[in-house]
Amino acid sequence: MREINASIPFDKALWRQDIAASQAHVAMLAKQGIVSAADAKAIAYGLAQIAGEYEQDGVPEDWDLEDIHMTTEARLTELIGPAAGRLHTARSRNDQVATDFKLWVREALDAMDAGLADLQRALVARAGEHADSIMPGFTHLQTAQPVTLGHHLMAYYAMLRRDRSRLADARTRLNECPLGSAALAGTGFPIDRDATSQALGFDRPTANSLDAVSDRDFALDYLFAASQCALHLSRLAEELILWASQPFGFVRMPDALSTGSSIMPQKKNPDAAELVRGHAGRVIGCATALMVTMKGLPLAYSKDMQDDKPPVFEAAGLMELSIAAMTGMIADATFRTERMRQAAELGFATATDLADWLVREADIPFREAHHITGAAVKLAEESNCALIELPLAELQAIDARIDARVFDALSVDASVAARASYGGTAPEQVRLQVARARAELGMDG
Repeated sequence: MREINASIPFDKALWRQDIAASQAHVAMLAKQGIVSAADAKAIAYGLAQIAGEYEQDGVPEDWDLEDIHMTTEARLTELIGPAAGRLHTARSRNDQVATDFKLWVREALDAMDAGLADLQRALVARAGEHADSIMPGFTHLQTAQPVTLGHHLMAYYAMLRRDRSRLADARTRLNECPLGSAALAGTGFPIDRDATSQALGFDRPTANSLDAVSDRDFALDYLFAASQCALHLSRLAEELILWASQPFGFVRMPDALSTGSSIMPQKKNPDAAELVRGHAGRVIGCATALMVTMKGLPLAYSKDMQDDKPPVFEAAGLMELSIAAMTGMIADATFRTERMRQAAELGFATATDLADWLVREADIPFREAHHITGAAVKLAEESNCALIELPLAELQAIDARIDARVFDALSVDASVAARASYGGTAPEQVRLQVARARAELGMDG
């Protein structure tokens, strides 16, 4: 029972939050006249001393004391004597742990948001450098249409923007204080829950004591947001892995975030990107673990909820590493733009531009233009050349309405320049996206 019951090996991570919540609680108890000023002063002094000890030496693990809350209270009793027992007046470990955990998750949300902002800045900076760099755009991993590298990078900026909005939403829902809910029914002492909420930076106290001590939605919100973000990071990692392979050759990964082979001296493996991709599965597993833990619990607190913290702590550590690694990869990668351009000129990526030209200049319905373009692509394949390299006479043999002006539309440069609709890949649109992002991120002053 001692081994299955103890949580101090992992919940010691909450010591800063536990001390802060206890300081706020004892200050409120003194203000309300529930605890004497002398006892409150002694408790506050003792808690400050314990915080210094934990900071310097770490939190001791005595499994007989079970958790961080009892560990701190036992040390407080050693320091100031029986007055330490007054700290737990008008609270329970149920509302205490809910408060501590909320404070920890709130900090984790803020830390992830700051990390994602740094990654966005790296993406925006590189997108600005490559607003004109042409590369193939893909669907089904098949060459589709030419795009700019800047446009491609800004797609991930947009994904991370949504991730940050989810973090902000989660933080708003989280920011109600459970302290004072006690075990499940509230307390008969004349406490001031608004005072403790304000002291701890919450917007307000929770409205229902039963819900307050049994709620772990805030932890799930964090894990849901982290899972979605991890999926986005994994997609970016996968592209970098593909681009760094010799068949693509679009990017050279930073040496500091790559590894060699134990047997093949020529290898440069994108291990950091592969680990970011792998971490996504673990983060999703953490979310699944907590969902399954919570799915059948009646109100209010059950000991199953002790298992709420390990998956959140694990996910937070993985996300911190993944975001930092991805930021370094984007900032220091060398994009091989000549290779990208060469690839964009293969695969008949401007076929849609031919169809659009037929619609625009020859007034041909798009479905008919699509059919004509298909015939042109087949001819180019048989001739082993690009569309722009087909002789005009051969194009006119397919459809007499084609004239020499068509070649102005068939280069990759013309193709990307033509996509100037809002949000498109045209360099002018990419620069507009970058300028707005820079302003949003405070990159210009």
